[in-house]
Amino acid sequence: MAGAARTMVLFHAHPDDESIGTGGVMKKAAEEGHRVVLVLATKGEHGEVDDGFLDPGEELWQRRVQEARAAAEILGVARVEFLGYIDSGMADTPENEKPDSFWQADVDEAAERLADILRDEKADILTIYDDNGLYGHPDHIQVHRVGIRAAELAGTPKIYEATVNRDHMQRIFAMAREGALEGEMPEDLTEDTFELGVPEEQITTTVDVRQWLDVKRAAMAAHASQINETSFFLSMPREHFELGFGQEWFILRGASAGTHETDLFEGLE
Repeated sequence: MAGAARTMVLFHAHPDDESIGTGGVMKKAAEEGHRVVLVLATKGEHGEVDDGFLDPGEELWQRRVQEARAAAEILGVARVEFLGYIDSGMADTPENEKPDSFWQADVDEAAERLADILRDEKADILTIYDDNGLYGHPDHIQVHRVGIRAAELAGTPKIYEATVNRDHMQRIFAMAREGALEGEMPEDLTEDTFELGVPEEQITTTVDVRQWLDVKRAAMAAHASQINETSFFLSMPREHFELGFGQEWFILRGASAGTHETDLFEGLE
């Protein structure tokens, strides 16, 4: 490992978000000797689950906590914490209005809960989401707001907004449409309909995680209540999976113009 061991805290909205968006950088950091801490705002109480998947009397949140811990072990996470809020559901649903939902949380109060963990860990890095929460999910947007405030309170040196390279993904869909990729893509995903993430020019940090792609896929599969083998994520051909998930993208807050990093730990003294 180059340089001293550091601590990275990853703040996510629900179990499975961490594996999909940042599983590669988590495993990479752990293998390089850094401490990796996962904080989840909610337990994913309002996710969808197939009939008969849960055991009799089992609540979805209970299974998702188990899945989160299993995925964390796969990714080399040293500590998993839940911030104590309830899943707010998708945008414009009744769950958004519940007083104990994360969307309704007081930003300063939630930020202090996260800041306590950042201080305790002496965190060097905090990851959150971009300002639209990747795709407008209320809990993801709240992660962005709470995370920024928590890092201010704790004095965390580097804050990264996990995002998606929209231009890269649109190029993949164009390649599929033109027959340059084997296998089929979902009909509702095209270069014209894909709107997640941000334009490429806004991204400061692109981490190549292809070396840890099988581990990332295994962590995603650990969230079986949400990501089964027939899901979009796990059923695609490996070539597609590598193109879509072999890089992880971030925006370094406060970065100077023209910043282009390949590792989250760059620049730490």
